[in-house]
Amino acid sequence: MKDMIRMNRTEQGRAMVCTAVLSGEVTRRDAAAVLDVTERQLRRLLASYRAEGPGGLVHGNRGRAPVQTLSAALRARIVQLAEGRYAGVNDTHLSELLAQEEGIAVSRSTVRRLRVEAGLARPRTRRAPTHRRRRERMARAGMLVQIDGSQHRWLGEAAPACTLLAAIDDATGAVEGAVFREQEDAAGYLELLLGLVQGVGCPHAVYHDKHGIVVRPAGERESLAEQLRGHRDLTQVGRALEQLGIGSVRAHSPQAKGRVERLFGTLQDRLVVELRLAGMTTLEAANAFLPDFLARFNRRFGVPATQDVAAFQPLPAGCDPWQICCLCYERVVANDGTIGFGGRRLQLHPHAGRVSLSRATVAVREHLDGSLSVWHGPHLLTTTAAPQDTPRLRARGGPRSAAVSSSGSDLPPAPTHPWRTASPPKRTFSQNS
Repeated sequence: MKDMIRMNRTEQGRAMVCTAVLSGEVTRRDAAAVLDVTERQLRRLLASYRAEGPGGLVHGNRGRAPVQTLSAALRARIVQLAEGRYAGVNDTHLSELLAQEEGIAVSRSTVRRLRVEAGLARPRTRRAPTHRRRRERMARAGMLVQIDGSQHRWLGEAAPACTLLAAIDDATGAVEGAVFREQEDAAGYLELLLGLVQGVGCPHAVYHDKHGIVVRPAGERESLAEQLRGHRDLTQVGRALEQLGIGSVRAHSPQAKGRVERLFGTLQDRLVVELRLAGMTTLEAANAFLPDFLARFNRRFGVPATQDVAAFQPLPAGCDPWQICCLCYERVVANDGTIGFGGRRLQLHPHAGRVSLSRATVAVREHLDGSLSVWHGPHLLTTTAAPQDTPRLRARGGPRSAAVSSSGSDLPPAPTHPWRTASPPKRTFSQNS
């Protein structure tokens, strides 16, 4: 029994035209025009048709395994890694990890196809799109940096959720700084800002949401002191931005700062997996892992800016970002030259320009490493721990002691005391009065 040959429509049409040419019904020039081939190619087709019949018009690679096909063992290995060590990794990231960690160079489409065949592909649900107008990227790096925080189980499902604060450049998409914190707080944003200005310089402006950590809520009532001054006090982060000369731009919706929002979606796919593969289980270890990861991430996803000249500005001369990116509080010095802060008292030593600091207002700066420094204007003050206040002997509340005599009692008399039960004397008036 001869092998059956399946021909597609194109091959069937070629067989009909070749038959017509060999029978003299159609000229070779007309046949080449119908088949959209050259006359030279038509001569090859006619030669194959004469020698092998219709089977000569079938492509020679049909039924053969491709040279670049993956072996069954390698396909099984990829599927095993996809559902084991790299479970939950998206197709693009998985193809990169296979090449980087396992030495298996396969394309994203191949990974996708193998996962679909193994039943491991998981469709990603998406919300209905909303019509919005895309904002063009800034022309120069450093013109606008978007900052935000994302709470997620970055260290795995077994670890508690923590927050990743990140800063991404609007022009290039490069992540210029990131830090892990237990929660989204002012100290975390100040640490992010410190790393940003020390690493690449001061951007022209930062783009952020309306979080109360960065800006004061619009509905918050002004204090009496703010009303007298005519302006509202800045938050700790807002003060640091103003002192560094960085503009503050508020976004009115999450979509307005979509670049940093999409960044967290990508990091929740990639960074979580790489932290797990590296065995990072603490915030300290995760923060130490970030610089190397961000360098690779920026090489992979960063794009060149429209203009080559960056807009990042160096720190002004004499500007110490360590003294700016901190938590700053005001205190009034007591008559004994001490201030209270954080449940303890500090003794201040006057500087050369002032003999006594009594009743003066000083600035207490709590730095990111937990240390304190006290400033009176531009002068750094020397501080020591003040002696504890002398305890005062006071009467304690509670039940009376049995040693206290009743004659010296200061308790109110009982309801049956003669003083309470005795009738008041009647007053008489004489007729002549």
